[in-house]
Amino acid sequence: MQKVVKRMDDIKKDPFEEYIKNLPPSRKEMGQAWSAAIGLQDVDGLKTSEYLYATARKNIDGEISIDEAGELIDSYYEIRQGRKEHGTEEADKVAQRIAKLLSDKAFVFSPAQYISIHRELFKGIYSHAGKIRDYNITKKEWVLDGNTVSYGHALDLKETLEYDFSQERNFRYNGLTMTEVIHHLSVFISRLWQIHVFGEGNTRTTAVFFIKYLRQLGFEADNDMFAEHSWYFRNALVRANYSNIKKGIYETTDFLELFLQNLLLDGKNELHNREMHVGGMFSKKKGIDPIKRGIDPINDPINIVELSEREKKILELLRQDPTLTRAKMAGILGCSDATIKRALGSMVQKNVIRRIGSNKKGEWVINS
Repeated sequence: MQKVVKRMDDIKKDPFEEYIKNLPPSRKEMGQAWSAAIGLQDVDGLKTSEYLYATARKNIDGEISIDEAGELIDSYYEIRQGRKEHGTEEADKVAQRIAKLLSDKAFVFSPAQYISIHRELFKGIYSHAGKIRDYNITKKEWVLDGNTVSYGHALDLKETLEYDFSQERNFRYNGLTMTEVIHHLSVFISRLWQIHVFGEGNTRTTAVFFIKYLRQLGFEADNDMFAEHSWYFRNALVRANYSNIKKGIYETTDFLELFLQNLLLDGKNELHNREMHVGGMFSKKKGIDPIKRGIDPINDPINIVELSEREKKILELLRQDPTLTRAKMAGILGCSDATIKRALGSMVQKNVIRRIGSNKKGEWVINS
């Protein structure tokens, strides 16, 4: 287990950090794209080859184009058929394609663009590149002690994907603090990832799409975070979509928000995979489960909040869908709109929940 923990928490040095330090901005940007592209292979346990590094340097130096880099990598593996290490060919080819997409400014916020990114990354590698999966999946997760996230059902993937995009497209960021913006972005990207539209390559596709979307929103999304902490990013997505109420574990975007604070605000949060493990077995502080602290406002042993039975039911509804309207909550719980309004007001006063965005387009946030 010690070896696993070391792998999870190792902060990998950017392979091009020193190399690109004194390059002009356009070349440096290309180097950062390559760094992120290589780092993202780690989410599926893949490692790139020394040949890829050498080819990437030629592209960064301007000796060859990004397309020529792809042609060289394809030729390299045609010659080496039958002599390649497991997964290295995929890692090299996908890394080059990610670098190309990240260096390309073109982007449209749409399900079609999301699917197109998967197709571009994995064509010739997966037979299902650019195709929505038609079977259900489970994945054993280290961070969940071997359990799985409940991924989207195969029969509903297209409709669910289009719904999530429509919700985000209609959301208004006007008047939000950066803390609220980061929380909302965490919720959006974790939901998109949880649908798991593709059989394989879901996290790498989601990361590329997210970087390009953040840039469209005006953020200078630093590729270095994905280069160094791609495994943390994936585990944070997992924790944002897993609950085990019996064990006092609730889905939380807290870890993802730490990542985004570093990514978008130059935050200095320490990012350790061990702190996300649901068992708390790697906590540095004995007697305190780092997963439970600050996540469950009802059962927090240090800061207990008294809620009525109706308020507890409302909280559970909001955990499942923070965009629920008062009318829908009233219908589900079989009470009046006025009763829900009073209960929500009480929960706001107790600092259990808060509202972000407008009454029509906003959502409820469960305070940690």
